[in-house]
Amino acid sequence: MNEIYKRYDRGALSVVYVKNEHGRIGALVLPRERADDVDERALREREIEPLVQLYVRGDRLPSGYANGATMCGSGSTDAMSFVHQYEDGDAIVTELSDGRGREAVHTLILDKSVRAVETYAELKNASQGDICVEMISSGTLGMLSPFLSGEQTDSLEIMTARSFWSSEGRMATASAEDEALEVSWQRSGVRVKKIGQTGSMPVRGFFPFMAVRDVKSDVTWAFEAAVASSWQIEARRRDTGLSVGGGLADYDFGHWCKTLAPGESFRTPSAYMTAAVGGVNEASSRILDIHRKKMPKTLDELPVMFNEYCTTWGSPSHENLSKLTDALRGRGFEYLVIDAGWFRDRDHGWWETVGDWNVDEADLFPHGMGAVTAMIRDAGMTPGIWFEPEVCASASRLHDKEQMLLHRNGFVIDTGSRRFLDMRRDDVRRYLRERVVGMIKKYGFGYVKIDYNDCIGIGCDGAESLGEGLRQNIEASRDFFRELRESCPGIVMENCASGGHRLTPSMMELFDMASFSDAHECVYIPIIAANLHRLILPAQSQIWAVLHGSDDMRRIHYSMVNTFLGVMCLSGDVYSLDGEKWRLVGDDIAFYKRVRGIIRDGESKLYRHGVTSYRDPHGWQAVVRTCGDKALAVIHAFGGDHDKIGVPVGDYTISDVCEYGAHGASVVDGVLTVRMEHDFDAVAVLLKKA
Repeated sequence: MNEIYKRYDRGALSVVYVKNEHGRIGALVLPRERADDVDERALREREIEPLVQLYVRGDRLPSGYANGATMCGSGSTDAMSFVHQYEDGDAIVTELSDGRGREAVHTLILDKSVRAVETYAELKNASQGDICVEMISSGTLGMLSPFLSGEQTDSLEIMTARSFWSSEGRMATASAEDEALEVSWQRSGVRVKKIGQTGSMPVRGFFPFMAVRDVKSDVTWAFEAAVASSWQIEARRRDTGLSVGGGLADYDFGHWCKTLAPGESFRTPSAYMTAAVGGVNEASSRILDIHRKKMPKTLDELPVMFNEYCTTWGSPSHENLSKLTDALRGRGFEYLVIDAGWFRDRDHGWWETVGDWNVDEADLFPHGMGAVTAMIRDAGMTPGIWFEPEVCASASRLHDKEQMLLHRNGFVIDTGSRRFLDMRRDDVRRYLRERVVGMIKKYGFGYVKIDYNDCIGIGCDGAESLGEGLRQNIEASRDFFRELRESCPGIVMENCASGGHRLTPSMMELFDMASFSDAHECVYIPIIAANLHRLILPAQSQIWAVLHGSDDMRRIHYSMVNTFLGVMCLSGDVYSLDGEKWRLVGDDIAFYKRVRGIIRDGESKLYRHGVTSYRDPHGWQAVVRTCGDKALAVIHAFGGDHDKIGVPVGDYTISDVCEYGAHGASVVDGVLTVRMEHDFDAVAVLLKKA
């Protein structure tokens, strides 16, 4: 018989622990205003989803045709029983044991100032022999939906965020029925939908995010795994309840296992979970509370950036940077970043020479890098520099130092374009301190862009499994990024992995901002940028506007308004812009500076109509970001039907409009309406409380 063990009400959430007579304990995460609406029959009829799912090698594997599809529901999990629960500040700590020397501690952090919870688990080997853990979860959301009893037909939707290079964060929604997550007729067959990623690009294929919406009760639950290496999230169903959980990829999916000697323990990465009345906009905004709490506090306000990559395309030099600096001087830019290519040689391009980090003083920088950084600072901007420190390329000297590189099954991991440094090694860390940290400090760079342009794959040698080798190496990379920040006080750090392949919370908490995508000049930039409002903070999402002298005024304004969806970063041959176009750019920069507090601190709602293809987008999009008594609406028209766009804004009036041409913006009965007569046009509207 299931019964409520304890309920905790803090801030926007309630967490209800449910226990049965066999010692199994689980937790419901609920919007506080709906916590009293839980269906008692649903709690009685469903199996409790355990706080910690795990599998120890040698134990019984899961039944119900699940073996090979999931490791959840194993004998290791079933043997764990409740021992004790206590509070430690904001943490609710639950102790479990199997009576054979395996002890698990589940920690749930419920901070009343944050509208989401953080969970993690720690497994300790208190037995007399080694144990090998092949799976352990970071957290679970179980018994969904607790507001509905029975089979919940046509009631649940599953949402995932698909992600590929230059097409990041596309939200996909399907019913539980379409995902084949209906309960079986005899409740004996386990249904599983698993998403995940193997390797060192954790946002490739999917973001580590899943949400479930109870459409009848209008409540959405969201789960995010804060894992920087291989990860998995599973939606599972055996009875009338649905569960969502995950963390590190297990042995079946990511070749991960960890051996614990007597007295040793292992702590999982964190998971973030929440529940909200409403849809995925509301739930994801709550998850982002944790992102905001953990993000670095280096910057007081969002900067105006310039990155020269789409100006020189991998060939920065003293000459073209001098020309660029003159063009940018006095126009409100705060950072000028020297991107890839400053280290190339006469025989090879930048892609092949990554790893040695020697300034090309023969051709590109005959006066030395110091002359360029001094020139940038003299123009009132902070200089930035690009590195890809965790890898080396084919023409680098480091390429043949195989003892410093990662191996798999005894062979160097070689993708053709990249080999990977073993970040666990002392000689590798010394090398990076000298070549990367040393150069940043020598020339006084105040900004560093950390790129990463290939994937290790399932794992590497040097640990008890390939997946554990991968995890250790990525954790060593994260340690290096922390060291870089500590060694260079005040430095601003950018996370880039061919654009958006590392936009996971475990990386974002180490960096001030990230490259949102590599879709540098594409017309669908605002679609990707808006997608990311649900997955990372706009304050950490650097949006590019690549400008050319050949662009007409409408295209320039369209590109500039894109950047209002995050941190403004310009690129392109801006020295060819005429005076009229520079005036338009200047007006848009001034507007951005007026609204960047809203971009940084607000919450977003996304509205779209007719958008299916990204490469050939039609319809329109609006993002309304509210912050106290102000709001910012960023509206884009694509191809096709978009003549008159209306979006709900509530009790606001128009304070200012950033537009090229007239759009007739008005607010009537809480609806903001604009006319968009041209394809690929954009307007931003600053609103204030009526």
